[in-house]
Order: sequence, then structure tokens, then C-alpha cells
Amino acid sequence: MKTEKNTHELQLYYFDECPFCQRVLNYLKENPKKVTLKNINTTPAYKDELIQIGGKSQVPCLVIGTTPMYESLDIIKWLEENA
Repeated sequence: MKTEKNTHELQLYYFDECPFCQRVLNYLKENPKKVTLKNINTTPAYKDELIQIGGKSQVPCLVIGTTPMYESLDIIKWLEENA
């Protein structure tokens, strides 16, 4: 049984030079989802937020509500199934 689509706020922490981030960003270009993009290189406060949420500055990181998810393929799979 399918559950309702995700209603949590989605935030993607990334930076442009990261190839794994580009994988997720390219997916989002082809499959628009309601995701707030947060570039940790252009806005240092976003990097601080990311570390506070997950304890590390690893990107890409999709924050689902308050729960961080790492790994580009896991993020894409989650978005396909839930967003």
C-alpha cells in the first residue's frame, strides 16, 4: 500500500564542484521536486547548518525534515519514491 507523498521540508546541501552533487542536481533538473538548494561554498552559514544537523560537512546531503540522508544514489532513490 502506497503512503501519502512526503510532506516534510526538503533541503539539499551541495557545492558545484562535487560530482556526486551534480548527479543529484541533474536528477532534479530533469525531475523537478520541491527542494531548497543550499550551496555550502557560496553561503558559509549553510555549511555550519549542515554540520549542526549531521555532524559533518559531507555533501550531497538531503535533509528530510530534520533527518540527513547522504549518498547521491540513495538521495535520488528516495526522491523518486517519496517526493
